[in-house]
Amino acid sequence: MLDFGRELCSDPRLAVEREWLVTNGLGGYAAGTIAGVLTRRYHGLLVAALQPPVGRSLLLAKVDEVVTYNGLMYPLFTNRWHDGELEPEGYLHLERFRLEGTTPVWTFACADALLEKRVWMGPRANTTYICYDLCRGSGPLALRIKAIANHRDHHSRTQAGGSRMCVEQVAHGLRITAAGTAPFYVLSDGAEATPQHEWYTGYYLSIEDYRGLEAEDDHLYAGLFEATLEPGDSVTLVASTEANPRLDGGWAYAERQAYEEELLERARPYLVDAPQVIEQLVLAADQFVVRRSLPGDAEGRSIIAGYPWFGDWGRDTMISLPGLTLATGRSEVGARILHTFAHYVDQGMLPNRFPDEDEAPEYNTVDATLWYFEALRAYLAATSDEMLVNDLYPVLRDIVDWHQRGTRYGIQLDPEDGLLYAGQEGVQLTWMDAKVDGWVVTPRMGKAVEVNALWYNALRIMAEFARCLGKETQTYEDLADRTAEGFVRFWNGERGYCYDVIDGPDGDDPALRPNQLLAVSLEYSPLAAAQQRAVVDACARQLLTSHGLRSLAPDDPAYMGHYGGDRRQRDAAYHQGTVWGWLIGPFVQAHMRVYGDREQARSFLRPLLQHLGGHGLGSLSEIFDGDAPFSPRGCTAQAWTVAEVLRAWHGTAGG
Repeated sequence: MLDFGRELCSDPRLAVEREWLVTNGLGGYAAGTIAGVLTRRYHGLLVAALQPPVGRSLLLAKVDEVVTYNGLMYPLFTNRWHDGELEPEGYLHLERFRLEGTTPVWTFACADALLEKRVWMGPRANTTYICYDLCRGSGPLALRIKAIANHRDHHSRTQAGGSRMCVEQVAHGLRITAAGTAPFYVLSDGAEATPQHEWYTGYYLSIEDYRGLEAEDDHLYAGLFEATLEPGDSVTLVASTEANPRLDGGWAYAERQAYEEELLERARPYLVDAPQVIEQLVLAADQFVVRRSLPGDAEGRSIIAGYPWFGDWGRDTMISLPGLTLATGRSEVGARILHTFAHYVDQGMLPNRFPDEDEAPEYNTVDATLWYFEALRAYLAATSDEMLVNDLYPVLRDIVDWHQRGTRYGIQLDPEDGLLYAGQEGVQLTWMDAKVDGWVVTPRMGKAVEVNALWYNALRIMAEFARCLGKETQTYEDLADRTAEGFVRFWNGERGYCYDVIDGPDGDDPALRPNQLLAVSLEYSPLAAAQQRAVVDACARQLLTSHGLRSLAPDDPAYMGHYGGDRRQRDAAYHQGTVWGWLIGPFVQAHMRVYGDREQARSFLRPLLQHLGGHGLGSLSEIFDGDAPFSPRGCTAQAWTVAEVLRAWHGTAGG
């Protein structure tokens, strides 16, 4: 359990840097900082997924609480305004902050009174609970809570001007409606509600400023809730898109705790020698698993790539599936995800991204489809479920056929060397996909090393599946043999590692990048044993950091060791030296294959386990600066970082 005392809580810099997250399994979430300061446009107590898992809208931005106890007033909230001032300084009354599972718990000290606050979401509901318990005191405590509301897309900002929202009193609280939208509710069965309508303007969002974006936001003071608590009493606010959510905070919290305990019970047999911090990652893993409706209202599953801003991406989903579902004992979720994405295969390709709005999926990826084979292979290895393989086999066969004859964006098998070519001007197809306006930062047109490692792996997997199902295997064995012969072209004997891309517009690219690790870490490797070791050693010496691997070696002229600034500056650095946490998984697996040292392999994971208390609390960040001290950047909770640490830990188990 993550637990911080006053030393951290009363330090505004540290308490503002650390962010918490709770989710609902629909794509909705609540997120904020320990201090309660809004630093991102994505921070809020109810960000509802109105078209699960997308359509995410900020509804309840925050609550401002003031306690009156023994004749003295104690503000418990903190705001940072456009002039940079912190006012009031409610964090000074914060005695302790901890996580109970994924639930953040604040303990405020007001003289001899201790007031605890918890925030969680109901599973599979756009409903957030904010519960206050008076744990200790020598008399009554008066609690006044301002509900600060909004109704906007979570990517945007609000400039209030003269705009109005409709705030109406209903049974147990308030109904709040913005023009042209469905209402939402802030309710309580233990506090008296009074409608208000006052815009608070000029909230300063420091992280947005760091990211080179507009950094001010406005929110509506929509209602006041008042309650008096005696020691041992509690009161709960409920923010929901439902008109009649369950208001009993005790019941709702017991439901949340039971849900998380079931997740842990299912995972423990798969992580028998894991430290307790791994259990926190098991709970973090669940935060990314969401529902996605299929045509005909069938219920599918998908994976949110990262909070707070990503939706569900095909590449991230397939890379994350083994760690998030198989290493946590939830293979049925993995099966549902594989079925869901099979529905969207088109011209032999998985979608790269489902847009936030109700639009057609985007298919600009070459590797997501190949990761699909590896995800299904891992599923079969974990479950022996040949029925699912049989169901999906026609889809896999069609994918291979499309890649042989050619599909979108020049993706096609070269019959001369058995390697996959991909790319055209202005399109980014690999996971190194940063693009600003028309500028593709790392185009990687040609034959990319990890794409062809994945292609070779996919062909061997197809032969394995065909054999398992009693089907003809020779076609896939022959294709794989041809690819293995062609893969020799990737070896750069002069430098002792693989070219990153060959046959590109500018020839072969000798840049040292971590992509070549997949030619060692995947189930089927096209490299000789000596080459595998050389690749691992080269990446270890120049790319490995405490929190993952750099995307480019520091001695490369294009290397950028700091990630920050406006969008162009950030995307210029995104894959040009920035450290990616998810790459620790392939590195650890490759290291195990080459050296077979379980304890040494796990030693590479431990710094990331310590990171659970350093940025996104209880989860793992997307990226880090390439230069020491490797400050965390990007999303505070990233699916494939969490997944790859879980998968790598499970994969290095003894026995």
